[in-house]
Amino acid sequence: MQEILSNTVDPEVPLRELEFFELSLLDTTNELRTRYCVRQSHAQWSDVDGQVMWDQEEVDHFWIFAEAKNRYAERRLALAERGFIYSDMDI
Repeated sequence: MQEILSNTVDPEVPLRELEFFELSLLDTTNELRTRYCVRQSHAQWSDVDGQVMWDQEEVDHFWIFAEAKNRYAERRLALAERGFIYSDMDI
């Protein structure tokens, strides 16, 4: 599962004012068993680079899916409290 969260859906907002978070819940299988990863990355416009730049990647790993799912929900709630309530999954 992967979603992009933003603080606006207004198409008239200049790119320089937009800010996004990518939140994902991924699984990988290894020789031990399946491991779950909750990843959060931040993106915003960079005047220096002239493009949207991704940074502030935070990753948590779990062996238990329920724990990963709970962490995903915690991160999503924390982002919503900061105003990032619009998801590309709602479209």
